[in-house]
Amino acid sequence: MTPFCKPVIDAARGMGPADVIFEDATIFNPFTCSWDEGTLAVKDGIVLGTGDYEGNKTRNCSGKYLVPGLIDAHVHIESSLLRPSEYARLVALHGTGTVIADPHEIANIAGEKGLEYMLAAREGAAVDILYMLPSCVPATPADVGGAVLDAGSLRQFVGREGILGLGEMMNFPGVLSADPGVGEKIALAGIRDGHAPMLSGKDLNAYILAGLQSDHECTTFAEAEEKLRNGMYIFVREGSTEKNIEALLPLVTEKTVSRCCFATDDCHADLLMEDGHIDRCIRKAVVCGLMPELAIRMATLSPAERFGLHDRGALSPGRRADFCMIDDPEKFVVQEVFRNGTAVTAAAPVPAAPFPPSIRCRPPQPEAIQVSGSGRARVIGLVPGQIVTEALTYQCSAAGIPDRKQDIQKVVVCNRYHNAPPGLGLVHGFGFWDGAIACSISHDAHNIVATGTSDDAILQALREVVRSQGGMVAACGNEMTVLPLDCAGLMSTLPYNEVADRLKALHKTTDRIGGIDNPFMYLSFLALTVIPALRVTDRGVFDGVAFRDVPLFDA
Repeated sequence: MTPFCKPVIDAARGMGPADVIFEDATIFNPFTCSWDEGTLAVKDGIVLGTGDYEGNKTRNCSGKYLVPGLIDAHVHIESSLLRPSEYARLVALHGTGTVIADPHEIANIAGEKGLEYMLAAREGAAVDILYMLPSCVPATPADVGGAVLDAGSLRQFVGREGILGLGEMMNFPGVLSADPGVGEKIALAGIRDGHAPMLSGKDLNAYILAGLQSDHECTTFAEAEEKLRNGMYIFVREGSTEKNIEALLPLVTEKTVSRCCFATDDCHADLLMEDGHIDRCIRKAVVCGLMPELAIRMATLSPAERFGLHDRGALSPGRRADFCMIDDPEKFVVQEVFRNGTAVTAAAPVPAAPFPPSIRCRPPQPEAIQVSGSGRARVIGLVPGQIVTEALTYQCSAAGIPDRKQDIQKVVVCNRYHNAPPGLGLVHGFGFWDGAIACSISHDAHNIVATGTSDDAILQALREVVRSQGGMVAACGNEMTVLPLDCAGLMSTLPYNEVADRLKALHKTTDRIGGIDNPFMYLSFLALTVIPALRVTDRGVFDGVAFRDVPLFDA
């Protein structure tokens, strides 16, 4: 039932009962960033308003605060390692009512079939999943995975229920060169997300001029401020690896909060289960000094307005009765969640729909992963808490790899779609002293990527990923720990609690290997060519600033 019907209008006027009233509540008002005392009335899942209402049911909320359903402005559900229904079942319990998802992970593997799979998963989900069409499949013309989606391929999805606009335009070189194919994609939708890490000055002006409206890649205050001043929405990101809240919060004031939202981008299931979703972002922002009211505004009305979702984001007349209940805005611990005015419970898992196998390669032979050469080597430098990398150079030789003293180890990238020689690179920052890890999540082409302290361990982990038709593998001595990802090599068909348990087991093994926390998330981004500065693909080393393949060793 829509708000514009006589029974609902009559109830809003007090001429008929509400279905339920939440009395003696303290209700967050995102329009004024303040708290209103009163009674919230709901009918047919719609907010009638606040005031002296009567209802068929009454819920006393004395001492409790009601907050509109939280909204994630940018997320890749596949990165949670959960199918959409399981992801929704988990984040709903943390007060989330809506997620704006870009399904470009599965689209890079399966194209239109992947998009249809994700759209079908909206049905019956515990939160409202809305999609942005993936604009960069592949991420660059050289990084072709399992599919290519041009403007013609995407056009059939425009206007479909659940489609909001165009997802993050990662191909900023294509924008700046006025590539006609990129322009056709930008013209598909009025709502368009950007992706422009470290872009500044006149190049940033040109990128925004082309029609890109938001950015979630800011890592410094100066970068975010320049983009905001030029009219972009800023999505302050806090994922498993990308932790930007602390650096970007000085940007958020009463004057700018309407242009600032929270985004989780890439979060594994264990973090979501243990620490929360957008509620976690609110808590961290408050700990970092942001007023709770501004943090909550960023999580509710700001993203609703950015995406034109005028039916949510506030508990005002005519909007969806999606909200959560807390008892302290400073601590923001979600105690109860309501969708359409009805309490949300921990529903049972939904059976998984099958997805065709997508790993069609054989594991490489030992000689295929041997590095040759010596001299000044290009080495990827991990940056803790970020997905950007440093372009480092070290004097080394193939015979001296791994070099534990300088913390340099090998990276191998195997094309999952056909048999081909793997790409090889070097990385600094994992800090392993034993073993190897491998996974079939490797943004955005999702080839198989591995790193470790010996060729034997790397090959052992790679073989298990191929045998499992996708997964995350940690090999340490004779022990091998596996999380199978049997849905496109990206997601598990297991319930979220079992996925979280498997992740814990993986972390125990990687703790024995030593080194950086959450190594799989860093590993999964080593091949992402649209993020500076140095990467490795199935072709070899890639310079993300010059945007071209480069040799491992300087000539």
